[in-house]
Order: sequence, then C-alpha cells, then structure tokens
Amino acid sequence: MRDSYSSLGQEYAPGEVLFREGDPGDVMFVIQSGAVRISKEVAGQQKVLAVLGTGEFLGEMAILNGKPRSATATVVETTRCLVIGARMLEQMIAKNSEIAIRLVKKLARRLDSADTLVEILLHRDPKARVLLALSRHAEAFGELTEQGVFIRISAEDLAREVGADLVVASEMLARLRRLGIAEPCEGGVLVSDTAKLADFLEFLDGPGRPRSSA
Repeated sequence: MRDSYSSLGQEYAPGEVLFREGDPGDVMFVIQSGAVRISKEVAGQQKVLAVLGTGEFLGEMAILNGKPRSATATVVETTRCLVIGARMLEQMIAKNSEIAIRLVKKLARRLDSADTLVEILLHRDPKARVLLALSRHAEAFGELTEQGVFIRISAEDLAREVGADLVVASEMLARLRRLGIAEPCEGGVLVSDTAKLADFLEFLDGPGRPRSSA
C-alpha cells in the first residue's frame, strides 16, 4: 500500500496527536517508520489499546463507517506516515484487489484482538491478565526482530489496560525475565520466546498449580 504513494508521506514529532477520540475522520494513515499509540478513554482514564509500528495502518474505520474516531492516536517517536483520504482509498481498492485483501485481513485481526481483550478483562487473576495482555500485543502488534518479538508497551500501560496494579505488572515482567522468556528494553518489551510464553500462560491457568520458585 505504501510503496506507490511515497509522495504522500508526512513526518510527525513525538507527542503529536494524529486524531482524537470523537473527532470526525476523513483520512487514514499508513506508518512508514516510527510508532503511534492508540488509546481510548475508559472511566476517565486513557487505556492503551495498541502501539502500531512500521507497516501498520490506522484511522481507516472512520472512513469506512462514517462515524467519529473511536480512539486517540498519538505519535510515540519521530514517525513518517502516508496520509490517505477517503476518495483515494476507494480508488486504490478499486485498482488493486491486493490492497483490499490486506485491508480486510488487518481489520479481521483487529477484531480478533478486541475480542481477546474482552476475554482477558473477564479473567479474575490480575497476574494472568497482565501476561495475556502481553501475549495479545505480541501476536497482534509485535514487530519481529532477530532477537524475538518487540512490543512497544510499558509495564504502566499493561497494568492500566487490564486493571492491574503496576506492582503486579512489574513483578510479572521481572519473572518472565528470570525465566528467559521476555525482558523490558528501551521503548517496550522484547519477547524472546513466544512458545515459552504460551506454555507459561497454560501453566498459570492449570488447576491446582504449584508456586514457582522463579
């Protein structure tokens, strides 16, 4: 989607707001480089839904359904985006079926991620909620690197997203670090072994589980 329309790119500084929840929307953005945080106000508090990186797009729902923006998009680091209007999006889809397929697939993945978040919030164990949220971000929004899957999210954001104490989120990240599964790094969390993370989640959900010495 981005290669043939590079002249439409614009650069944004950290802290800039691309759009706010409730605003009308007639453009979408495709991230060429950098990162954008998507957040939504819940009970007077901003909760991070995702942090999107290179290759991701945002703002398409306001174009497709004609409704106000459902969340706020804030630039996390120096970011360059393609800015695509509603009419241009229609033309791109009409001319290139691959773009339409990619759009549908990403929308389906976003819906799956939203459903997963609802399930996570219903879990009574705050430790499990933190780990499940980490897994959700890795699967839906993680960036694959040589070292593993990089997630642009902090312990504070994880805790706020699932209604857990920051102490609990920090403790779980420290535990994952000791187990060699994931560790906090500059700008987020690096999950070095997603399979081990899944196994650890299964272990926590198991009946009558013993306490780990990790």
